Amino acid sequence: MSSYDALETRDPAAREAALLAALPAQVAHAQANTGAFAELLAGVDPATITSRAALARLPVIRKGELLERQKAQRSSDPFGGFSAIGWAALKRCGPAGRVFQSPGPIYEPEGTARDYWRLARAMFAAGLRGGDLVHNSFSYHLTPGGLMMESGAHALGCTVFPGGVGNTELQLQAIAELRPNAYLGTPSFLRILVEKAAESGTHIGSLKKALVGGEAFPPSLRDWLAERGISAFQSYATADLGLIAYETSAREGLVLDEGVIVEIVRPGSGDPVPVGEVGEIVVTTLNPDYPLIRFGTGDLSAVLPGACPSGRTNVRIKGWLGRADQTAKVRGMFVHASQVAEVVKRHPEIARARLVVEGEMADDRMTLFAELAGTEPQGLTERVAQSVRDITKLRAAVAWKRPGELPNDGKVIEDARSYR
Repeated sequence: MSSYDALETRDPAAREAALLAALPAQVAHAQANTGAFAELLAGVDPATITSRAALARLPVIRKGELLERQKAQRSSDPFGGFSAIGWAALKRCGPAGRVFQSPGPIYEPEGTARDYWRLARAMFAAGLRGGDLVHNSFSYHLTPGGLMMESGAHALGCTVFPGGVGNTELQLQAIAELRPNAYLGTPSFLRILVEKAAESGTHIGSLKKALVGGEAFPPSLRDWLAERGISAFQSYATADLGLIAYETSAREGLVLDEGVIVEIVRPGSGDPVPVGEVGEIVVTTLNPDYPLIRFGTGDLSAVLPGACPSGRTNVRIKGWLGRADQTAKVRGMFVHASQVAEVVKRHPEIARARLVVEGEMADDRMTLFAELAGTEPQGLTERVAQSVRDITKLRAAVAWKRPGELPNDGKVIEDARSYR
């Protein structure tokens, strides 16, 4: 196998030891250089965070909380206290090269390190090499997508055409005349380019490889592109965290990046789930500029057991399996996944639970389906029902399931109501 660097083929135990060895220093750095983590991790001794079990005891920080902290500190700190870099007025420990705005709005810093978002690794796995001309159709406006990809391509030694979004006819003209080897962008826009080229008779046959992201990439679209001569691979990255995982030639799940520690936790909680169970992707980045500790992505996935046939030895995930930020409005009250998690925490007899909302609007019925090992202890049904009412302020029936009977899809709230 051709690998990007020696990190990809490390002994898994050596990789795990290296990641955990870096963790205490990253926690200490976040506490010392970001106001948010100084508060969120107050009282935590970084020297004790040397295992996944210790990491799992720290709070999960989700995007909604980051946004609220940014809103509260707009006049003094647009990053809400999460960034270790900035500019003179913010008095940080280093300079930011750029600042971006994502929907929310959420502001994200970019450091000055080469390949700051670590996308070169994913591009290499997709077949991109130094000397390639790359057509980049991610947005360069406000959001970081375009420059995330461009910085990775430059790290590989590629030349980049900054196509951005829209202007389909002009982009097709550029592809026909410049003849790029590769495409970076969303898979849906790549399909639009291919279809428009066929309609207009524009030759874009130079495009042979692609790294796509920003949305789901179903196998049907992958195969459709392959039939037209384009070998496309997935990347999974965010503006906050950079690269999280990427697809390889094996086409079996996504391999985790080397610069992050990834956990799969039960939605609404911070509790890691067993290997193979669907849960929320939670990431701790080793980036010193934006040191996010246990950052909840809101995306669902599961660990894929076994090693990647490509020869890369890092853990694989199954790819994007939905959203974890589940909420339902029942009789005028919002019910959140975190409330279901709190019910489970109160009753250790419960392994997993799923709250199902049925009926029609204004005639809602809630049932908590819970997995129980063995026989039901006397009075447990009543105690669990009371906990649901205490936490959600709503009544619910309780129904018991055997271990493994609930679907492995990451859902803890299912809205099955009729909206006719």
